[in-house]
Amino acid sequence: MVNITHKSNTLRKAIAQAIVKVSLPETILAIQNRTVPKGDVLECARVAGLFAAKRTADMIPDCHPLPVEYTAISYEVGEMEITVFVEIHTIYKTGVEVEAMHSASVVALTMYDMLKPIDKGVTIEQIKLVEKKGGKSDRSPAVSRILNAAIIVCSDSISAGKGEDRSGAIIWEKLEMHGVQVVEKKIIPDDKSEIQQVARHFTAKGVDLLIFTGGTGLSPRDSTPEALEEILDRRIPGIEEAIRSYGQQRTPFAMLSRSLAGQIGNSVILALPGSSSGAGESIDAVFPALLHVFKVMDGSRHE
Repeated sequence: MVNITHKSNTLRKAIAQAIVKVSLPETILAIQNRTVPKGDVLECARVAGLFAAKRTADMIPDCHPLPVEYTAISYEVGEMEITVFVEIHTIYKTGVEVEAMHSASVVALTMYDMLKPIDKGVTIEQIKLVEKKGGKSDRSPAVSRILNAAIIVCSDSISAGKGEDRSGAIIWEKLEMHGVQVVEKKIIPDDKSEIQQVARHFTAKGVDLLIFTGGTGLSPRDSTPEALEEILDRRIPGIEEAIRSYGQQRTPFAMLSRSLAGQIGNSVILALPGSSSGAGESIDAVFPALLHVFKVMDGSRHE
């Protein structure tokens, strides 16, 4: 199965359909009057569809087991066909499109099985996804321009040439995946005044996103959050909470990180952990949703 451990839980919905066509008008009447020999077709098929929705991962090899938290099965009865609709909701890391289509197909198959003794011409058509919501496609803000970013690695050892930067490289790669252009990466020591000087330099140049990595722990030299907090126009605590919550699900040590988020003018400032895993997971925690900040700010500047 595809690795989804880096994803966050979000509300996801899907609606699928299947069409059951009959060859005799009497078949529809028998369904409506509940006179089909095998029983109440619509209710039996509904129950089968509910079971199918919850057992999709057992049938489809690459489907992840997930909590099906809402399933609704409805019908539109026509003169010679019945359209099946299945709507499924979950709060999870991946969508429920296949679950909805699997359920719709089982509903249709159950109807076929119950109707075949009285109608040899029953067919199943158009099993398809009608609608989906949630996930990356819904959360990718449509920013009308290319955003730029600068990455600042705060580390005494790396700035002295005694270590190799990994976290900055990971952040760079992940930003490019989200369409953000990195204009510069800079390595500086864990020095409060230099951190502030660099932040002012890049924000004065109009860089959209300024990401510091390192100096967010609890060692005597870790001062990135304090340095930045003094010059921020305002904090964005929700971003900080999302980063720590995401990290805590992956390691208990995430609670020791003091990640910070805020604004200086029209620039968004992030201070992330210096470890490669902590830096990468922090980006995963808040992107692409964080890009909505720029859509809001760009909109307010044009009002």
